[in-house]
Amino acid sequence: MSLVKKNIRKSKTIPSQFYYCNAKFEEIKEKIFTKSWQFICDKTQVNNNGDVFPYDFIEDYIQEPLLLINNHDTVKSISNVCTHRGNILIEKPCNLKDGIICRYHGRRFKTCGKFQFMPKCDELKNFPSKKDNLTEISTANWKQFIFSSINPKIMFNDLIKDMDKRIGWMPIEKFKFSKSRSKEYIVNANWALYCDNYLEGFHIPFVHKGLTENLNYTEYNTELFDYSNLQLGVGKNEKSCFQIPKESIDYGKKIAAYYFWLFPNLMFNFYPWGLSINIIIPLNSEKTKVKFLSYIWDDTKLEMGAGAELDRVEKEDEEIVEQVQKGVKSRFYNQGHFSPTMEGGVHHFHLLLSNFISNKK
Repeated sequence: MSLVKKNIRKSKTIPSQFYYCNAKFEEIKEKIFTKSWQFICDKTQVNNNGDVFPYDFIEDYIQEPLLLINNHDTVKSISNVCTHRGNILIEKPCNLKDGIICRYHGRRFKTCGKFQFMPKCDELKNFPSKKDNLTEISTANWKQFIFSSINPKIMFNDLIKDMDKRIGWMPIEKFKFSKSRSKEYIVNANWALYCDNYLEGFHIPFVHKGLTENLNYTEYNTELFDYSNLQLGVGKNEKSCFQIPKESIDYGKKIAAYYFWLFPNLMFNFYPWGLSINIIIPLNSEKTKVKFLSYIWDDTKLEMGAGAELDRVEKEDEEIVEQVQKGVKSRFYNQGHFSPTMEGGVHHFHLLLSNFISNKK
């Protein structure tokens, strides 16, 4: 992929082929996603010693079987594949009393992943070795949320620090997951095209008439960090905005929403009612799953301001993104220019894509 220029005024978008080429889609599995940090779950899934939560690294995309496990109050992520014959070890969330036991041939592991016992193997030479242990991958916590990475290219703190600094004053550890308000969507478009749309407020007055009534478009602003960015939604009505503490840089502003994006595919949208975590999951080069996970802080504000009617806003986004997906395949289109004032977030995303694919930081 051709390099995206750092100067937004001289740069063009990534080539349109990126949005529909199967070879590019496969290439980024290793060059971007296995090196990224992914949201796994909240701590309630592994609250007690011995609790185990099986998961695929990125469901339906990078189906690497892994285990999140509470090992004496230390949460770690290890392989969920037996080192004897490759059987899946744990199929459902549970609590382990006697370590991990493979139900195929009885191989045992400690909850830390270390090999413990295998029947009928007394005569083996050079056994056991380190290769008989379950591989551990990187795990990190932020507030009540757990993330993991197969081969992280960046430190987790470099990804999360700017979001933590900006909204860390919220009691995020007390936010409660709401299954009824969490949804999944299938979008007939490339995952990166969906991110492009999220990363600019340029389209809001044209696509989201309802949202425009709650946001002051003239004050909409994007702030760029190393591996994340923030779109600051300034509201029109104080009642539907945050009560911001004096120690915050945003004190005195009418903030209706903090839209944080974490490279490459995570979105943390903070509203006065709580948090919507959006996980963008590539399915194929032209199909994407979007998961909305809702965590409630103040349910009296659920139907107020920018955080109301998220389902309607999502469907409006899907409709326009699916039209763009058709358009980028045109023989008459390849790249476009960025609006320097309105599309800094999209340019930032394309710059990171370009750097990761070309193996630059």
